[in-house]
Amino acid sequence: MKRISLKLKLTLLYTFFMAMLTCAALAILFSLTNREILSSTQSRLERRVQESVEDLDYDDGKLEVDSDIYSVTRDIYLSLYDSDMYFLYGRVPQGFDQQPELADGVTRTIREGNHSWYVYDLSFPLAPDYTIYVRGITSVTDAEASFTVTLRFALILLPLMVLATAVIGYCFTKRTLLPVRQITSTVREIRADADLSRRIGLTEQSGESDKNPINMDEIYTLATTFDDMLGELEKVFDREKQFTSDVSHELRTPVGVILAQCESMLRDSSLSEAQQADVRLIERKAKSMADMISQLLFLSRADQGTQPLNREVIDLSGLTEMTVEEGQMLADSQGRGIRIEAEIEPEIEAWADETLYIRMLVNLISNAVRYSYDNGVVEVSLSTEGEDVCGAVRDHGQGIPADALPHIWERFYQADSSRTDGSHSGLGLSMVKWIAEAHGGSVSVVSREGEGSIFTFRLPASEMGTGCGTGANGGGQPGG
Repeated sequence: MKRISLKLKLTLLYTFFMAMLTCAALAILFSLTNREILSSTQSRLERRVQESVEDLDYDDGKLEVDSDIYSVTRDIYLSLYDSDMYFLYGRVPQGFDQQPELADGVTRTIREGNHSWYVYDLSFPLAPDYTIYVRGITSVTDAEASFTVTLRFALILLPLMVLATAVIGYCFTKRTLLPVRQITSTVREIRADADLSRRIGLTEQSGESDKNPINMDEIYTLATTFDDMLGELEKVFDREKQFTSDVSHELRTPVGVILAQCESMLRDSSLSEAQQADVRLIERKAKSMADMISQLLFLSRADQGTQPLNREVIDLSGLTEMTVEEGQMLADSQGRGIRIEAEIEPEIEAWADETLYIRMLVNLISNAVRYSYDNGVVEVSLSTEGEDVCGAVRDHGQGIPADALPHIWERFYQADSSRTDGSHSGLGLSMVKWIAEAHGGSVSVVSREGEGSIFTFRLPASEMGTGCGTGANGGGQPGG
């Protein structure tokens, strides 16, 4: 199941709470507004009736009424009655057919069908023996209808507000989490090219020179801490590279002396066979150590970017045939009956470093011979595919365990050291990978335990070629 991104989670959470808050606010507002509208309607009705009394006059036993009694002001209808409920003057709203009893100074709600009315009666004595009543009537339903229109408009506007909130929240969250995305991108780049000199650099991008955690938010503090950690790691790895280079240089001289002394002692005829065997063992181990030192120096220069790459147009077909022949001689010297068969397309040329190409091919062939069964066959092929040169070295030997495949490019890694003779350091495949990628190419492997392995390398044929990637699938023989 795919996990929801933090950006979407925060957006949904923000939108949910904003929607709930908006709905609650609108519910409270509409509740108060409805009461206020009804209260205002009652107050307006009572005030209108009370003001209308000024339009009445009783002179010489005759009632005089101003014309304002007949006017409808703000949906309020006025009418005059005597104490016997006899209609005198005024207007009654259409649809109001009832004749409720007079109730002085009381506002009543009269319902008639689906319509509701406010009715307010006010008595006014015109003479000691003559009292009239002013009745005001207004529609409650019409007052509520205007509120209903407002409510419906709000209900239509609410989804738009939620949508706008979601969009604003998403943009705000996206901008807030942008540094996190940059941190992730930087980490991926570091993992891809192993370049510890990269930095996130959020404070530099924002133009802030103050790295005091008090003056930065949590994400910027995290980015600054991460940059500091990268700086420390870079220093540690630089010291390790320098140490490897220094140690390798220092070991070359004593190992060279050991080999020279072994060669000198083997020329001494006074040594017994047992002593000569011991010296040859020392010589063999010293040669293995010399090879390891050479490989360490190569990889150290590669790490420091000082390993030269002398590229020129070379005949890969001829170099491959020569390397196969030398590999066959070495295989014959082991007496295991291993044959190396080659299928090489003629006249293949490429822009490459001759020495490094030979070293890469020698490592692959020696690995294939080492892990082949006795009397087995190693197959070497070279051909062109488009603008790339494709080479493969295949054996039918032990193969590589599936759990070892992701690690075989690592230095000093050996999938099963018990199956080796102890003369190999596990650096060969690291060199193969670096050589292929330094030429803009790639190297990969397909292997099944007990059935053998197929190493495939691809190199751009032309100077402008970009190769086929890094061959990051992993693969190789157990311990180069």
